[in-house]
Amino acid sequence: MVAARHRPRRPFRGWAWAPILLVVLVAACQGPFPQSTFATTSRSAQDMRDLFMLIFGLAVVVFVLVEGALLFTVIRFRARPGAPDPKPVHGHTPLEIGWTLAPAFIVSLIAVPTVSAIWRSALNEPENPLRIEVVGHQWWWEFTYPESGVRTANEMHVPQGRPVVLEMTSADVIHSFWLPGLAAKRDAILGRTTRLEFTADSLGEFMGQCAEYCGTSHANMRVRVVVDAPDAFDGWTAAQLAGSVSPDSLSSLAREGLEVFRTPKTPATHSCIACHSVSGVSFGVAGPNLTHVGSRTRIAGGVLENSTENLTRWLDNPSAVKPGMGSQMQSGQLIGMPDVDLTPEEIRALVAYLESLR
Repeated sequence: MVAARHRPRRPFRGWAWAPILLVVLVAACQGPFPQSTFATTSRSAQDMRDLFMLIFGLAVVVFVLVEGALLFTVIRFRARPGAPDPKPVHGHTPLEIGWTLAPAFIVSLIAVPTVSAIWRSALNEPENPLRIEVVGHQWWWEFTYPESGVRTANEMHVPQGRPVVLEMTSADVIHSFWLPGLAAKRDAILGRTTRLEFTADSLGEFMGQCAEYCGTSHANMRVRVVVDAPDAFDGWTAAQLAGSVSPDSLSSLAREGLEVFRTPKTPATHSCIACHSVSGVSFGVAGPNLTHVGSRTRIAGGVLENSTENLTRWLDNPSAVKPGMGSQMQSGQLIGMPDVDLTPEEIRALVAYLESLR
C-alpha cells in the first residue's frame, strides 16, 4: 500500500481575496455623494451632523471598553491544563451598581443634546422667514410661496442667508421631506402640518429625497433645492409670476402641441388639462404646475433631466420611468401620471409646447 502524500497546510489561503475586498471597500468610500449628511451648509444640518458624531463617538467608546473587557477576561481567565476549577462568586454589589449607573450616564449624555437639537429645529421662529408650503404627493413635491403666490413642483428656490420655514403636509400617504445638506428630516402627514426651518449659507444645488416609504415609486420621489443669491431669487420669482408664453409667439409645432394639451381624452382623467395648470390655458391642480416647466432642470418628479429626449420618453410611457404611475387608489383616483394614448406626432408637438413654457 502506498502512503498518501501529505499536503502542506495553507493557513492563509482563505485570505487570498482580502486585497481585492480592501480595494472594493476603499472605492466605496469615494464620492461624490450628493445626499451626504456630512456635507452640511446650514446650522440646522450642522446640528444633526454634530449630534450624530457625538452618538457615534460614544458608541465607539462603549464598544472599545466592552470588547476590551471581554478580550481581557477571555485571555486572563482561560482554562489551563491542571488548573483548579474557578471559585464561584455570588453577587458583586459594586459591579452591579456600576453597570447600572454607567448606561444611565451614557443615556443622559445622548438625551440632553438630542432634546436640545429637537427644540432648536422644531420651536425656533426666525425673523422675517420665507414661508413655503410643501405638499407631498405620490410621487412628487408641490411648493407654494404664499408671499409671492408662486406655485411650482419638485424644484424649490430659496435665497441665500434668509431663514426658510417649510410648512408641510401630505395629499395622500405619509411622506418624509429630507434635505441632508440643508435641513433635518420631517414627516409630511395628511391632515397635519409639520414645520422645518433652515438658513442656507452657500449657493448651489442640493438634492433631497422622500425618506418614508410611500409606494412603488418611493425611491423616485426626489427634490432639488436651488440656493440663489437674493437678487437672483427675486429674478426667479418675477419670472415665475409672469404668464405663460403667448400662443401667437409659438412655433407652428408648439401650437399643435398646445392643441394636444387642450384636447380632452377618454377617459377625461387622462387629459393634460384635467390635472395640470398652465397660466391662461388650464387650471388643474392634481398634477404639477407646468406654467414654466421648460425652465426646470428636471422632470418626472426629479428623476429625469429636462431634455427633449427625456420629455418624449416620459410622455410616451410614464410607468416605464416611474413604476406605479397611473395605478388606481382605493378611492378610485389615479396615482401619478397615467399612460396617455398619444401618437408619436402628438408627443413631438406636445414636447415642443412644453419646452416653450419658460
